[in-house]
Amino acid sequence: MSDTTDTAGLPAEAGRGGAGPVRHAGHGLPRDQRDVAVGITDLEVTFATDGGEVAAVQGVTLDVRAGEVLAIVGESGSGKTVTAKTILGLLPETATASGAVLLSGQNVLEVSPAALRGLRGRDVAMVFQEPSTALNPVYTVGWQILEGLRAHGKVGRAEGRRRAVDILRRVGIPEPEKRVDYYPHQFSGGQKQRVVIAMALVLNPSVIVADEPTTALDVTVQAEILDLLRDLRDEFGTAIVLITHNMGVVADLADRVAVMYLGKVVEQASSGELFAAPKDDYTRRLLGSVPRLEPRGDQVQAAEADRDVVVRATGLEIEYPGRLGRPGFRAVKGVDFSIARGEVLGLVGESGSGKTTIGRAIAGLTTVTGGSLDVLGIEMNGVHERDFKPKRAEIGFVFQDPASSFNPLLTIAECVAEPLIVHGRAGDARAARKRVDELLEAVQLPKAFGDRYPHELSGGQRQRASLARSLALEPALLIADEPTSALDVSVQARVLELFRELQTDLGFAALFISHDLAVVNMLADRIGVLYHGDLIESGPNDQVLGAPRHAYTQRLLASLPVPDPVEQAARREKLAELDRAAAEGAA
Repeated sequence: MSDTTDTAGLPAEAGRGGAGPVRHAGHGLPRDQRDVAVGITDLEVTFATDGGEVAAVQGVTLDVRAGEVLAIVGESGSGKTVTAKTILGLLPETATASGAVLLSGQNVLEVSPAALRGLRGRDVAMVFQEPSTALNPVYTVGWQILEGLRAHGKVGRAEGRRRAVDILRRVGIPEPEKRVDYYPHQFSGGQKQRVVIAMALVLNPSVIVADEPTTALDVTVQAEILDLLRDLRDEFGTAIVLITHNMGVVADLADRVAVMYLGKVVEQASSGELFAAPKDDYTRRLLGSVPRLEPRGDQVQAAEADRDVVVRATGLEIEYPGRLGRPGFRAVKGVDFSIARGEVLGLVGESGSGKTTIGRAIAGLTTVTGGSLDVLGIEMNGVHERDFKPKRAEIGFVFQDPASSFNPLLTIAECVAEPLIVHGRAGDARAARKRVDELLEAVQLPKAFGDRYPHELSGGQRQRASLARSLALEPALLIADEPTSALDVSVQARVLELFRELQTDLGFAALFISHDLAVVNMLADRIGVLYHGDLIESGPNDQVLGAPRHAYTQRLLASLPVPDPVEQAARREKLAELDRAAAEGAA
């Protein structure tokens, strides 16, 4: 372990006894003089499988100090999440663990189930990756926050409500007195993540384990969640174990970084050291895979001739009807854009901006209610399914989560062959197998993978298979909706490079939807920025990303974390300036 980090914290108890908030001080104290919130020594974890034992974690030694953020990074299968879950004793029955995980003076691997339940929530708590699955939809958020208090002793109704309101206010939920009685579906994605953090904080644990807490969030919401975690570290001395594959998030928040590969820690260093001078080859490859916002140097414009245009929207409007007498919701408001043959248009914006709605409208999955949308020569406003159905074979769709878009009962070959069979290009799956094998090899998957089921492939492999299925009918237009948001950076880099090669070779037009500006910059010829249903800015990449005109685009760019702690600190200050200017303008 590196002893050169210059970031320190204070004991967790200092911020919890009413003596006032603890600042992230302690700079200059030797590491051995700072209290260890959780210490891991020689951790080994194996899983029993039908094929024998699998070693998931091998000889891991780590510690996290009070008031410190330790980021554990690595690809899927590196052992980072298994290591983190060991701190809370959340390993399945098939796992066998040895070594020591010391928390509050107790070895988590040896304590009784009752003692372990006492540690959870009170001494260590977890913030899960997907708040929608972590929250129970049938209970109010206030009830769920109090669940932790009830598990560790009795609390009166009035006192419990007061504490729930207080913790919601502390994590930045507006109108907490009112919203404590709301259900999870009444909150946005970022607010739900704040509620999950509130649940973790209600018992003032000394350690928080955050497993990919911002992966599914827009960059602006992600910036808010990172600010919240930073405040917990700085003001309350909370130790945070951050599990992430987003190196920009690591640069923004982490004090120290541990890099895991194949179950082992291959490098540990302070955040500044790791990004400035990585020592391990794997660390260098990991950092080299991160997409960066760099000038493209091109000014590609779409061809103006109608024959070259695959999609053209003019004054496009899409409104969802209201229910129970409520007014409808206009998701897209008078948008103009076009996609030329062989061109990639990137659409970016926050959740609710209308980008996925536009993609679904182009695919004929959402009704156009105003303006004009011409797709492959078919006007979608008022279109009949019988008129558009022949065009469906010319449109491919790459979904965000291939795990849920594949039928788990079919093999990969059968899933990829589905479009061929549905559109009569092959008699059955067996007859289509030759074409399927060609498609799998085109996306750099061995054809033998066709005999596997979706759950037997990794996330990156499933996404490649999804890309193969979308190209099965040689489409003229491909719609990719957040196809890499859940992938590790190295896997994401390979999928994006593959997408770019296939698009260049096959020449299909593409609509690439994402909230990651760096990813869009890698692939798109032009970029459109959506905000609350309005297309507020569009043009070549260097124009939109290099000299944004609209204040929202500027904020979007400033919110994107970059894998450089020094540059990221400057970007964070820039975002704060934009927020202050916006607040002054509103006043």
